[in-house]
Amino acid sequence: MFGIVGFPVIGVAGAAQKAGITYIGMRNEQSASYAAQAAGYLTGRPQACLVVSGPGVIHGLAGLANAEKNCWPMILIGGASPVYQNGMGAFQEERQVALAEPYCKYAHAVEHVARIPYYVEQAVRTSIYGRPGPVYLDMPDDIIRGEVEEEHVQEVTRVGEPPRSQANPEDIEAALSALESAERPLVIVGKGMAWSRAEQEIGEFIERTQLPFLASPMGKGVLPDDNPLSVGAARSHALREADLVFLMGARFNWIMHFGLPPRFAKNVRVIQLDISPEEIGTNVPTEVALVGDGKAIVGQLNSALNNRQWFYPADTDWRAALKEKADENLAAVQPMMQDESRPMNYYRAYRDIQEWLPKDAIIIGEGANTMDIGRTQMQNTLARHRLDAGTYGTMGIGLGFMIGAAVCNPDKPIIGVQGDSAFGFSGMELETINRYKLPIKLIVLNNGGIGGGMGELPTDRPIPAPILTPGAHYEKVMEAFGGKGFYVEDPADLRPALDEAMAHDGPALVNVLIHPKAGRKPQKFGWLTT
Repeated sequence: MFGIVGFPVIGVAGAAQKAGITYIGMRNEQSASYAAQAAGYLTGRPQACLVVSGPGVIHGLAGLANAEKNCWPMILIGGASPVYQNGMGAFQEERQVALAEPYCKYAHAVEHVARIPYYVEQAVRTSIYGRPGPVYLDMPDDIIRGEVEEEHVQEVTRVGEPPRSQANPEDIEAALSALESAERPLVIVGKGMAWSRAEQEIGEFIERTQLPFLASPMGKGVLPDDNPLSVGAARSHALREADLVFLMGARFNWIMHFGLPPRFAKNVRVIQLDISPEEIGTNVPTEVALVGDGKAIVGQLNSALNNRQWFYPADTDWRAALKEKADENLAAVQPMMQDESRPMNYYRAYRDIQEWLPKDAIIIGEGANTMDIGRTQMQNTLARHRLDAGTYGTMGIGLGFMIGAAVCNPDKPIIGVQGDSAFGFSGMELETINRYKLPIKLIVLNNGGIGGGMGELPTDRPIPAPILTPGAHYEKVMEAFGGKGFYVEDPADLRPALDEAMAHDGPALVNVLIHPKAGRKPQKFGWLTT
């Protein structure tokens, strides 16, 4: 349970702790809600965010919206003014259930003390059954303080694991037949497959079929990025030239360019695997629909392959073209990776970061260039070990996600890489990190701006809108709360600082000065090109 206590929910936090629930007190309700949803995604069970009434719930709505777009489970528990004061202008009175409803799968006020278990069971079950998502429970002050005889409490059973539905067998066969007929097939692995814990099944499927695959940003690690069948280094070419796409637990939204030209072929064929029937055919017609749980359906595909002696050949023009493009893209960034100029560019910074990263690190990326370039330069080998701004493109998730990841993975390195703008959204959570002694290692790639900086602030005219303080010493904030801070200007000093941060037994922040005009390598398509 992550949150901020106050009227009327402080007793809820105390009771939760007595019941053995870990309570993490944070500095901002938005960050608390981000922590809860990250922990829910990583553990596979909804975790709670506890907020006060009125403004507290309003701040928590940001987390509900982000979780709803990412399809992640969480329970927002909002305090509320007493029921008997409804409509009277009570302290922090608000229409909280109505406000929460558009952003979650289930929203309800708890109206009777005896029925609290009933509403909790409904919330938990709704959050993880079908397509996962957030839920909201409204807890009025008089319900929280209410009493009831134990024999009158409505008993419920613990919500078990959600059922894993399977696809129709004829659709399984149709999907395999479509793959066999394709000249330029491509598998896209989304975070839905990470949620369903399908990494073993997908690994077997790709190994048996030898199909080239591409991971979505948070689908990275379901299959290791260094798998020879990964075409992540030739992403744009793979999407544009594929004649058949197998969309596994991913969506044709803006992240996948809606499945439309010029980013995809005009008449691309689609096999779509999704837990939600309503998602099938979104933006692009689907040739074969596989509706159900990712782990179960890929298991069906593997079983059906026992009757087929087929795999995609190694010597096709499609494979050769993908390799050629990947080699070309890798060669394009090599000069930037080897550039020792001061201030350094992103690729030079990521060269050291990638070499330093532990294989089992959970990586949280946030920012514009910082996150986009980091997706290509920081490799993942394990599922559910990459979190970032996600489907909603939310800035401010970083430190909340890091805290959520650290609390439910105390045995793993938690590595955050943020831009300086992204850090500013929730930087006060460094106090939370130090208070709970969470050994998070945070890297701030600091270019002094939102997207890009100026190097120094103008003195003869107003400061342009996206410009931040150049060279700001964010590491001092970490030091102020008891953590370890490092400031790096020279590329030669970066790896030693990273090593020292990792060796430190506690939170550490490495503040890396980036050239204000540094950016991505030239892109064939502009951002958000459909």
